Amino acid sequence: MTTWPILSVTTFLPLVGALIVYLSRGDDEAAKRNSRWIALWTTLITFAVSVILVMRFDPSNPDFQFVEKANWLATGITYHMGVDGISLPLVILTTAVMPFCIIASWKAITSRVREYMMAFLILETLMIGTFSALDLVLFYLFFEGGLIPMFLIIGVWGGPRRVYASFKFFLYTLLGSVLMLLAIMALYWNGGTTDIPTLMHTAVPRSLQTWAWLAFFASFAVKMPMWPVHTWLPDAHVEAPTAGSVVLAAILLKMGGYGFLRFSLPMFPLASHDFAPLIFTLSAIAIIYTSLVALMQEDMKKLIAYSSVAHMGFVTMGIFAGTMQGVAGGVFQMISHGIVSGALFLCVGIVYDRLHTREIAAYGGLVNRMPLYAMTFMVFTMANVGLPGTSGFVGEFMTLLGTFKVSIPTAFFASFGVILSAAYALWLYRKVVFGALVKPSLMSMKDLTFRECLTLFPMIALTILFGVWPKPVLDMSAASVQQLVNNYNTAVTAMKAAALLQ
Repeated sequence: MTTWPILSVTTFLPLVGALIVYLSRGDDEAAKRNSRWIALWTTLITFAVSVILVMRFDPSNPDFQFVEKANWLATGITYHMGVDGISLPLVILTTAVMPFCIIASWKAITSRVREYMMAFLILETLMIGTFSALDLVLFYLFFEGGLIPMFLIIGVWGGPRRVYASFKFFLYTLLGSVLMLLAIMALYWNGGTTDIPTLMHTAVPRSLQTWAWLAFFASFAVKMPMWPVHTWLPDAHVEAPTAGSVVLAAILLKMGGYGFLRFSLPMFPLASHDFAPLIFTLSAIAIIYTSLVALMQEDMKKLIAYSSVAHMGFVTMGIFAGTMQGVAGGVFQMISHGIVSGALFLCVGIVYDRLHTREIAAYGGLVNRMPLYAMTFMVFTMANVGLPGTSGFVGEFMTLLGTFKVSIPTAFFASFGVILSAAYALWLYRKVVFGALVKPSLMSMKDLTFRECLTLFPMIALTILFGVWPKPVLDMSAASVQQLVNNYNTAVTAMKAAALLQ
């Protein structure tokens, strides 16, 4: 069990599933049915294999584990894979969310089902690879490769403006990543290798740190997305099919936060310290501004999309605080947001499948026809608000606590985001669920089916479990976060001491 390449198996198993879907034969309906079942079983087996990673992971060891290394391309460029306490939770989040996406697409997707399932399985491989790659070139290929299946998912199976939204998504994210590629080349010329663990302990000149940090920031800020480069996200969410929105919110946005933790803080600590005030400012603006914009939305998906930008503002704020609570809170907030926002998009998809509209004004009084749905939606709304007892509270509280130690004004302004999130989330819930059932189109609405319960109830359990017992996630990442924070603070302290001697 300790010798087989478990990380590569976890990463490329969905790709094998995509190949089987491609080779599957049968008449039209049989092919669709086979594609759905193959995709579902592939994602479930991938999740089962990834659980072995958790069982065999040593949380007290801050270094990379399950390491696989082999010669690959040119000198210094290797196939190098491994996970630590920061990347493993994101790998598990990815493998856990994907089966729900397949189940959510079971009835909603009726055209080009084989191609749709293949796109999702290929996307899963690329996302897991992004979180597991320990070589800059390998990371870049996985990171950028994820654009292609997501581009197709939005552009082929999306809404009326799907082509516009898919191109906007593709161009925004690609533009930032071109700058990151230049920074990767500069790091290779400086260190003579693209090996990430080696580069973490390689001295990068101060001037190069600044430019490389800005280049990586251009890519990760768009991916998260941070204000003001967030405008692609609402369009992408509105036009994407339900499962596409779930993957986008739950996993793809986390690549930006992961990038900051894996590259910006450990490789460019001095530049990260210098640019921290900029990050704090952008995060505070994102939290307040996008919350106010969410209050003005008439489309349910757009409101939740803007709330995602606000919640990711807490992540960037916590990460660049450079404190144990801030960074650990940022990691936890990414996991929590992945579960909660993914579930909220599933909730929107459920009523959209019945009424074929996402306009908030079209709903009202659903509790009278869909009491189970109203209860489910309420749990995720409370988690989105950050109610104590839900996972949303833990991440926001820890990031605010960690930031308060470094920048009181940032924590002060960010706390307004908690109040505003209650305003827009509760307003949405009241308009959709409460009130009198007077609209004729809502009279025949059916409550949750067994398949829909299958997607939402596990997420309810995780939201409440991590709200009252966050220890599993925090313990898994604690040693790696502690090492990251210690190295960062040591570099910053040395810089300040050198400045005093001059």
